[in-house]
Amino acid sequence: MARAHLDKQPHEIAEMFDGVAERYDRTNTLLSFGRDAAWRRATTKALDLSEGERVLDLGAGTGVSTVELAKTGATAVGADLSLGMLRAGHHKRPEAVLLAGDALALPFAGGTFDAVTISFALRNVVDPEAALREMARVTRPGGRLVVCEFSHPTWAPFRTVYLSYLMRALPAVARRVASNPDAYVYLAESIRAWPDQAALARRIADAGWEQVSWRNLTGGVVALHRAIRSA
Repeated sequence: MARAHLDKQPHEIAEMFDGVAERYDRTNTLLSFGRDAAWRRATTKALDLSEGERVLDLGAGTGVSTVELAKTGATAVGADLSLGMLRAGHHKRPEAVLLAGDALALPFAGGTFDAVTISFALRNVVDPEAALREMARVTRPGGRLVVCEFSHPTWAPFRTVYLSYLMRALPAVARRVASNPDAYVYLAESIRAWPDQAALARRIADAGWEQVSWRNLTGGVVALHRAIRSA
């Protein structure tokens, strides 16, 4: 099984997620202690979708989040680099619209979507700033962005416990439940190396998005960043 390096070459990332696709949803629920569902609901709420709007779910994986977004009445399109994840998604959720797509070269015309979101995938892109610019390209002026991503717990004692879980317990649990435990070692390392809330907000603004803000979920384990596409 493949384990990607932190330089995040696209073929390594795709191969790594191909290898965990079948058990990915169940493993995520176990490793997050069931918080993944709440994080998806918070992301959907932050997008503030209206019936008939078009939303892109980038890094959609098996389409769990895509289905959640479609419940709002919006037209939700999921895109992912991993063909293995997409195959698993088509099998488990045939109602979801799931397409192969590279975050750095999305197969959509400019201004196609009213909103775009990416959950737990931006840190896996080799050039996050370029991906944020590409997301802006396919979003209409005034459209919305929501990035749901692991972040930095704000309370120091909790941060210490969390990092210990991340680097020690998470890989140990993954060895028992995941089809490719090494992938979760990479995921833990990539979370630890990811910028904090303020630094990510600056990256989003530098990519051309406006009115960037964020709020913490689960004490800062996850952060929701929101922004508006400039006119």
